[in-house]
Amino acid sequence: MNYMPGTASLIEDIDKKHLVLLRDGRTLIGFLRSIDQFANLVLHQTVERIHVGKKYGDIPRGIFIVRGENVVLLGEIDLEKECDTVLQQVSIEEILEEQRAQQQTKQEAEKAKLQALKDRGLSIPRTDTLDEY
Repeated sequence: MNYMPGTASLIEDIDKKHLVLLRDGRTLIGFLRSIDQFANLVLHQTVERIHVGKKYGDIPRGIFIVRGENVVLLGEIDLEKECDTVLQQVSIEEILEEQRAQQQTKQEAEKAKLQALKDRGLSIPRTDTLDEY
Protein backbone atom coordinates (compact mmCIF):
# COMPACT_ATOMS: atom_id res chain seq x y z
CA MET A 1 0.00 0.00 0.00
CA ASN A 2 1.37 3.44 -0.92
CA TYR A 3 0.93 6.36 1.45
CA MET A 4 1.80 9.99 0.92
CA PRO A 5 4.94 11.06 2.80
CA GLY A 6 4.01 12.11 6.32
CA THR A 7 0.69 10.29 6.28
CA ALA A 8 2.28 6.91 6.97
CA SER A 9 3.39 8.03 10.41
CA LEU A 10 -0.17 9.15 11.18
CA ILE A 11 -1.47 5.65 10.45
CA GLU A 12 0.23 4.63 13.72
CA ASP A 13 -1.85 7.29 15.51
CA ILE A 14 -5.20 5.75 14.57
CA ASP A 15 -7.36 5.06 17.65
CA LYS A 16 -5.31 7.43 19.81
CA LYS A 17 -6.64 10.61 21.42
CA HIS A 18 -5.70 13.80 19.53
CA LEU A 19 -6.10 17.53 19.78
CA VAL A 20 -6.90 19.31 16.51
CA LEU A 21 -6.63 23.08 16.10
CA LEU A 22 -8.75 24.32 13.21
CA ARG A 23 -8.19 27.29 10.94
CA ASP A 24 -11.20 29.09 12.43
CA GLY A 25 -9.62 28.86 15.90
CA ARG A 26 -11.73 26.03 17.30
CA THR A 27 -10.08 23.24 19.28
CA LEU A 28 -11.33 19.67 18.94
CA ILE A 29 -10.33 16.68 21.05
CA GLY A 30 -11.23 13.17 19.99
CA PHE A 31 -10.03 9.74 18.96
CA LEU A 32 -8.53 9.66 15.46
CA ARG A 33 -10.39 6.96 13.54
CA SER A 34 -9.38 7.67 9.95
CA ILE A 35 -7.10 9.85 7.83
CA ASP A 36 -6.54 10.05 4.09
CA GLN A 37 -3.92 11.45 1.72
CA PHE A 38 -5.49 14.93 1.95
CA ALA A 39 -5.27 14.95 5.77
CA ASN A 40 -9.05 14.67 6.05
CA LEU A 41 -9.76 13.36 9.55
CA VAL A 42 -12.51 11.41 11.23
CA LEU A 43 -12.65 11.96 14.99
CA HIS A 44 -14.78 9.88 17.37
CA GLN A 45 -16.08 10.90 20.82
CA THR A 46 -15.14 14.45 19.89
CA VAL A 47 -15.50 17.45 22.17
CA GLU A 48 -15.01 21.08 21.24
CA ARG A 49 -12.88 22.67 23.94
CA ILE A 50 -13.32 26.37 24.65
CA HIS A 51 -10.65 28.22 26.64
CA VAL A 52 -11.25 31.54 28.36
CA GLY A 53 -8.52 32.66 30.73
CA LYS A 54 -7.76 29.78 33.10
CA LYS A 55 -11.14 28.10 32.53
CA TYR A 56 -12.27 25.64 29.90
CA GLY A 57 -15.41 23.83 28.91
CA ASP A 58 -16.04 20.85 26.65
CA ILE A 59 -19.01 20.69 24.29
CA PRO A 60 -19.75 17.11 23.13
CA ARG A 61 -19.76 16.88 19.31
CA GLY A 62 -19.71 13.09 18.67
CA ILE A 63 -18.28 11.95 15.35
CA PHE A 64 -16.57 14.82 13.58
CA ILE A 65 -15.26 14.91 10.01
CA VAL A 66 -12.59 17.55 9.41
CA ARG A 67 -11.49 18.58 5.95
CA GLY A 68 -7.69 18.52 5.79
CA GLU A 69 -7.33 22.12 4.57
CA ASN A 70 -8.87 23.30 7.85
CA VAL A 71 -6.30 21.56 10.08
CA VAL A 72 -3.67 23.89 11.53
CA LEU A 73 -2.29 21.54 14.18
CA LEU A 74 -2.76 17.87 15.02
CA GLY A 75 -1.17 16.38 18.11
CA GLU A 76 -1.51 13.25 20.18
CA ILE A 77 -2.63 13.75 23.77
CA ASP A 78 -0.57 12.03 26.44
CA LEU A 79 -3.27 10.33 28.50
CA GLU A 80 -1.01 10.18 31.56
CA LYS A 81 -0.49 13.95 31.56
CA GLU A 82 -3.98 14.92 30.43
CA CYS A 83 -5.20 15.48 33.99
CA ASP A 84 -2.14 17.57 34.95
CA THR A 85 -3.53 21.01 34.21
CA VAL A 86 -3.82 24.33 35.98
CA LEU A 87 -7.03 25.05 34.08
CA GLN A 88 -10.40 24.77 35.79
CA GLN A 89 -13.17 22.85 34.02
CA VAL A 90 -16.54 24.61 34.10
CA SER A 91 -20.01 23.89 32.70
CA ILE A 92 -20.87 24.44 29.05
CA GLU A 93 -23.20 27.32 29.96
CA GLU A 94 -20.54 29.05 32.05
CA ILE A 95 -17.79 28.78 29.43
CA LEU A 96 -20.12 30.00 26.67
CA GLU A 97 -21.06 33.02 28.80
CA GLU A 98 -17.37 33.71 29.53
CA GLN A 99 -16.57 33.41 25.82
CA ARG A 100 -19.41 35.80 24.90
CA ALA A 101 -18.19 38.35 27.45
CA GLN A 102 -14.59 38.03 26.18
CA GLN A 103 -15.70 38.55 22.57
CA GLN A 104 -17.80 41.57 23.56
CA THR A 105 -14.82 43.11 25.39
CA LYS A 106 -12.61 42.56 22.31
CA GLN A 107 -15.21 44.17 20.03
CA GLU A 108 -15.53 47.20 22.30
CA ALA A 109 -11.74 47.60 22.45
CA GLU A 110 -11.55 47.33 18.65
CA LYS A 111 -14.29 49.97 18.24
CA ALA A 112 -12.45 52.32 20.61
CA LYS A 113 -9.20 51.80 18.70
CA LEU A 114 -10.86 52.48 15.36
CA GLN A 115 -12.55 55.60 16.76
CA ALA A 116 -9.21 56.89 18.11
CA LEU A 117 -7.62 56.39 14.68
CA LYS A 118 -10.59 58.05 12.98
CA ASP A 119 -10.32 61.03 15.34
CA ARG A 120 -6.71 61.41 14.19
CA GLY A 121 -7.69 61.26 10.51
CA LEU A 122 -6.56 57.68 9.95
CA SER A 123 -8.61 54.70 8.88
CA ILE A 124 -8.02 51.00 8.60
CA PRO A 125 -9.99 48.99 6.04
CA ARG A 126 -12.42 46.57 7.65
CA THR A 127 -11.42 42.95 7.18
CA ASP A 128 -14.98 41.83 6.49
CA THR A 129 -15.07 44.01 3.34
CA LEU A 130 -11.78 42.75 1.89
CA ASP A 131 -11.72 39.97 -0.68
CA GLU A 132 -10.68 36.67 0.86
CA TYR A 133 -8.54 35.05 -1.80
